[in-house]
Amino acid sequence: SWLLKTTKGYAIKIVNPGGSEAWGWGENCTTVNDPVPYFDITPAEIVKGLLTANEKMGLPHSIHIHSNNLGNPGNYETTLDTLKIAEGVKPNNKFGREQVLHHTHVQFHSYKGDSWANFESGSKEIADYFNKNKNMTMDLGCVTLDETTTMTADGPFEHHLTSLNHLKWANVDVELETSSGIVPYVYDPNIKVCAIQWAIGLELGLLAKDPMRTFITTDHPNAGPFTRYPRIMKWLMSDKSRQDMLKGFKNSEKVIAATNLASIDRELTMFELAQMTRAGPAKSLGLYDIFGGLAPGMDADVAIFNIDEDKIKDPEEIEKAFTAADYVFKSGTMVVENGEVISNGNKRTLWVDAKIPMNKQVERDVQMKFLKFYSMNLNNYEVSNHYVPNPYVIEVDSN
Repeated sequence: SWLLKTTKGYAIKIVNPGGSEAWGWGENCTTVNDPVPYFDITPAEIVKGLLTANEKMGLPHSIHIHSNNLGNPGNYETTLDTLKIAEGVKPNNKFGREQVLHHTHVQFHSYKGDSWANFESGSKEIADYFNKNKNMTMDLGCVTLDETTTMTADGPFEHHLTSLNHLKWANVDVELETSSGIVPYVYDPNIKVCAIQWAIGLELGLLAKDPMRTFITTDHPNAGPFTRYPRIMKWLMSDKSRQDMLKGFKNSEKVIAATNLASIDRELTMFELAQMTRAGPAKSLGLYDIFGGLAPGMDADVAIFNIDEDKIKDPEEIEKAFTAADYVFKSGTMVVENGEVISNGNKRTLWVDAKIPMNKQVERDVQMKFLKFYSMNLNNYEVSNHYVPNPYVIEVDSN
């Protein structure tokens, strides 16, 4: 509660639980049961504790997790172990949220094999688990086969990545509540692993049975830029476009053998696309009565695309149609007209104020930590109100 208010945050994000702290000693936690160095705790206990706290406070969004062992062959087992922590837990909130755990960029966590030589898709196992457990949501983290710059609070992963591609690496782990790193990366379609990653992200979106619990993302910028969403929509809506991509890869036969995509002929509908990009994310964030729909009384955030239904079966027409909206309204104000930006619209910063009685002893402990270990004063740590000139505060009575 204090941290959300102090940082003007919206939700509890957990990145490589325990592993980011272990990185301070050059170590990592690759399973949910690895002990965190110098702390008598495991990643599983961290996730369970934060999940319990989240539901006790009744926050609009669930815990939002980037689990351990990202990007490594065989990590789908770690992902399943993480998801099992939420089994049987019921949501407690007044915002219509039905999940207690959101797993982000699942593509990076759905790998089978024990080396890059036998690297293959674990999307079926992950999707099957999600389909059976209704109290969790996920976003895809689709690889778009672009050049990008990865940025994450998973410091040990970034160090691992730079050891693989030998590109520039930046790391910061001083006076942060997590670790961080930046490494450029090229998703080359001629490299088998990259092509398999591309297929895994799409498989997850196509194998998921509930589009209200499955959201389209690129984990911008880590799997690709968000400007590629129209291309992902094309791939998800057109089996032909997917098969053409598969056949065009340099290692086509190996990619097809290591993935499930060639055997999936599902094509998403426009309605399912709206669920995965609008209604579903809004509900997951606890904003279902404000955003994600067109009901009377909701915020008029509306995008209007010029789509010819006779051409929608043409994959290239799908991508072209979604590349630029003809009209966009933000809170009822037109910001795009005839494809041209005419206004910045109404700016707002959403943050959550969870009202719960502060524990005086905990407050003193935090103050002592700042005095002993920080170069800044506790009062300077806070994101002050003048940095949030247009706040939209969601108040939660957590008593």
